Amino acid sequence: MSFWQDKRVLVTGGGGFLGSHVVEKLGQRGVVPGAIVVPRRATQDLRYWDVCLAVTAGADIVLHLAGHVGGIGYNIAYPAELFYDNLMMGVQLMEAARQNGVQKFVTVGTACSYPKHTPVPFQETELWNGYPEETNAPYAIAKKALLVGGQAYRQQYDFNAIYLLPVNLYGPRDNFDIEGSHVVPAFIRKSLEAKERDDEHMVVWGDGSPTREFLYVEDAAEGIVLAAERYNRSDPVNLGGTIEISIKELLGIITRLTGFEGKIAWDTTKPNGQPRRKLDTSRAAREFGFQAETPFEEGLQRTIGWYINH
Repeated sequence: MSFWQDKRVLVTGGGGFLGSHVVEKLGQRGVVPGAIVVPRRATQDLRYWDVCLAVTAGADIVLHLAGHVGGIGYNIAYPAELFYDNLMMGVQLMEAARQNGVQKFVTVGTACSYPKHTPVPFQETELWNGYPEETNAPYAIAKKALLVGGQAYRQQYDFNAIYLLPVNLYGPRDNFDIEGSHVVPAFIRKSLEAKERDDEHMVVWGDGSPTREFLYVEDAAEGIVLAAERYNRSDPVNLGGTIEISIKELLGIITRLTGFEGKIAWDTTKPNGQPRRKLDTSRAAREFGFQAETPFEEGLQRTIGWYINH
C-alpha cells in the first residue's frame, strides 16, 4: 500500500484483458482511479511518438501491458503488423518515459520469446539460446527487443526498467474472437458453438501433442503488481502457473466442462506451434514472492461462465 501512495500510474493496455485486472489490483492497493491513466488506442495510439510523450508526462510508474497479439493463425496471417506494432509501442514508450522522468518502467513480454526447443522447465538463462518458434517469431522478437532496451537504459541512464515473461494467460474478459484468440478462449467458443449446433465433430488445428502451461489472469495481474513493488533488477523474470498439459488433454477438459460430446477431428496439415512450454518460476518466488494460486480447472470454469454470461 505504501509503495503506491501518491503514485501516478500509466497502464498501457489497461482497458484490455490483462490490463483491466491489473487496474483492479491497483485499486485494491489504494491507488485512486484519478491516479491511474489508461490510454485508448482510438484516441491515443502508442505507435506514434507524440502520443507516447504525452501519456508518460507526469507518470511515476509505467506498466506496459499493451500489445498486438493473437493465436497461431493470426501470427501467420499478420507477422509484419505484429512485429512493427509491438516494437514501435515499446521502444517509443520507454524513451518517452525516460525523457519524462518516470521512476519505474515495467515491461510485460511473452514466453513465446523463448527458443523453440528450450529445455523444460524454461529458465530465464535460456532466453537467448536459440530462435523462437517460427510461427510467432516476429511478435516474440519484437517483445524480446524491449528486454534489451530496458537493460541498455538501465546501464546508460540508470533507468529502473524491469521485464516479465508471462506464460499463456486465460480467464474472464479474454479475447474470444475465433481469428485472433489464443487456445483456451478459442476452444471454449468452438466447443460451446458446436454443442449448440449439435455437431457430430469439431475440427481442431494440429495433432494435440504440444504441451502448454496456463496462468489465470488474476494471478498474472498480482504477479505484475508485486514485481512493480518489489523487483528492481535487469534480469527477466518468468510468471507461470503450476501444471503442464497437452493440447489434447486441455481440449478434453474444456469439452467436458462445456458439455460438447462430439468427436474431435485433428487437422494435422496445420501447425502445432512450440512443442512444449513450461516455465521455471523459482526466480519470481524468490525475488518478489509470487506464486500462482488459482487451480486450473476452477479457472477454466470461471472463464466459461464469464463467456456464457457475456
